[in-house]
Amino acid sequence: MRILLWHVHGSWTHSFVQGRHEYLVPGPPLGIGLAGRPWRATEVSSSDVDADVVVVQRLEELSQIPAGVPRVYLEHNTPGAPAQQHPLADWDGTLVHVTHFNDLMWDCGSTRTVVVEHGVVDPGPLYTGELPRAAAVINDPVRRGRIVGTDLLPRFAPIDVFGMNTGEIGGLGDHDLPALHAELARRRVYVHTPRWTSLGLSLLEAMHIGMPVVALASTEAIRAVPPETGAISTDVDELARATRELVADPALAAGRGRRAREFALAHYGLDAFLRNWDVLLEEVIG
Repeated sequence: MRILLWHVHGSWTHSFVQGRHEYLVPGPPLGIGLAGRPWRATEVSSSDVDADVVVVQRLEELSQIPAGVPRVYLEHNTPGAPAQQHPLADWDGTLVHVTHFNDLMWDCGSTRTVVVEHGVVDPGPLYTGELPRAAAVINDPVRRGRIVGTDLLPRFAPIDVFGMNTGEIGGLGDHDLPALHAELARRRVYVHTPRWTSLGLSLLEAMHIGMPVVALASTEAIRAVPPETGAISTDVDELARATRELVADPALAAGRGRRAREFALAHYGLDAFLRNWDVLLEEVIG
């Protein structure tokens, strides 16, 4: 199968192109291409290519696809409010959500919706927890502010924040996953502070690494973080206490981290993710 898709969400694409198909990624002027990622994919200069199916992730991409080519629309984001109507409401195509929460909250009208949950390339059980500190991965924490819980981070200090545009600790994001994973694995606990975003792949990667996780019980996190993997609550004081306890007790942290890895492998493994996408795309192609 020849699949055309734009490079929009680096971590998601990293998982998607691990499949058995041929992946075509538009470069300039239509997209950013592979952008240095070591993916098994081909960068193309036009969207007018011989593709069997297209995975669309932005509205403007719909007008760039040759007529008659089967397509699905992948929605990564959570709506601004539960009553918000999706731009493709009452569309005659298939809209794919990455979480059940997003599917629940977007008003898609009569458009057919399908949920294909995230799958993560397993970085392996890297966790050492040698540094008695917390870690978080947040891209653009200043610009995104309360949405990603930037204001809550001081309550989990000492904490190191990674991701794009994070200041002095920044520079390690999805463009350098091995280095990011290695640094995360040295911290004792992973903290997930977003109030209203889709499920962050960095959270699932931390669980795969074997980190215990402390998370706000918002959006899809309630399904992704069982209590035995660390702590999940809407009470920030409770989460801060749990973080301190895990930082102070390496054995407790390691045990919760092992359970986090077991859960992540069982529920967010790569094989199921790729298999579910294969079933959907083959159905769309007909």
